[in-house]
Amino acid sequence: MSYKIRIGTARILVIDDEPEITEIVETFLTESGYQVAVENSPEKAVERAHELKPDIILLDIMMPGTDGYNICEELKADPEFAQTPIIFLTGKDRSDDMGRSFRSGGDMFIKKPFSCERLLEIVNIVLMSTGKH
Repeated sequence: MSYKIRIGTARILVIDDEPEITEIVETFLTESGYQVAVENSPEKAVERAHELKPDIILLDIMMPGTDGYNICEELKADPEFAQTPIIFLTGKDRSDDMGRSFRSGGDMFIKKPFSCERLLEIVNIVLMSTGKH
């Protein structure tokens, strides 16, 4: 089954302090037809989201300075992003971390390492559920 879509149908913002992760995700999702932007600075994540107005956000939890939970809470408190799906990408695995992800406003939780194919499948499902696919 192919998960490729028309170019330009959805904008994705990837927020992760590890450039090697964002580069892999950006390349794969771009080749799959999405418009992808990357932010490696957690301090600039919310500002970047306001600039890009993404349809979906992929967000790391463990980052220096602030964490993905705080970024997610800040974004979800803003009416502009209250309905924007946020998928956490994280090396954390404990069930309390998963619970905290959802309590902070996250919509999905994907454990690193993950396959790009699985990530694409989840992105497609989430976007279809919001009508932005």
